[in-house]
Amino acid sequence: MKGQPGVMAAWARGAAAVRALLLDVSGVLYDSSGEEGPGSAIPGSVAAVRRIKQSGLKLRFCTNETQATRAKFVQKLQHLGFDVNEQEVIAPAPAACQILRERGLRPYLLVHDALLPEFDSVDKSNPNCVVIGDAADNFSYKNLNRAFQFLMGLETPILLSLGKGRYYKETDGLKLDVGVYMRALEYACEIDAEVVGKPSKAFFLSALADMGVEPHEALMIGDDIVNDVGGAQQCGIGALLVRTGKFRPCDEEHPDVKADGCVANLAEAVDILLKQRQQ
Repeated sequence: MKGQPGVMAAWARGAAAVRALLLDVSGVLYDSSGEEGPGSAIPGSVAAVRRIKQSGLKLRFCTNETQATRAKFVQKLQHLGFDVNEQEVIAPAPAACQILRERGLRPYLLVHDALLPEFDSVDKSNPNCVVIGDAADNFSYKNLNRAFQFLMGLETPILLSLGKGRYYKETDGLKLDVGVYMRALEYACEIDAEVVGKPSKAFFLSALADMGVEPHEALMIGDDIVNDVGGAQQCGIGALLVRTGKFRPCDEEHPDVKADGCVANLAEAVDILLKQRQQ
């Protein structure tokens, strides 16, 4: 963090041990504009990703994006100039599909229309669970009540939530995220949702396993103090908070989560990290 070398050194001293980076996407790489366009890359982030790859560090993009298939999401990032491929993106929907198949679950889907193709291979007849994602305008009373009715009609209700974020940022302001609606169903049905995505431990550990690294060898960089930073830290992964995206100054004084470091943006984090690794 510029102007505070003591704070910077606290996380940068361990840079030599870092073999892999986990990057949040929205708010770290780019600011989304929703369905009206691709959004805009945060200054310096395209070059920062390029520098990470040139350095030899392993890299995974960890997103709770559930308004598009992983393929479409990657296309958007590539359009913005990012060097990224589908295999590098860890997202909730593919993980949820694997859970559904392994457990013989048939979902009622309360998700964004653009995400539906991710579930084409899943049996959705006679639902015995509910999957909820960032459904945007599909979060109508009718659809939420339908999900509620399915859950209340099950002997053992199962609610899978593709994340638990409270809000995220688009270019026209903050937007309510899936966690708000997840909580409503939890309250109404007196159940606890199973979270697939950040901040669940399984989500972060799957990213580490994909790269073949241990928690102490990885560093998470995100704009969400709870789901990015807190989620990574509970797995033993160091985590930095960027002051872009939905970051608010009060995040640095969060009562429950303290980032290992706070930087202006991804470009600054990468600059510090790579310089420390060269020393």
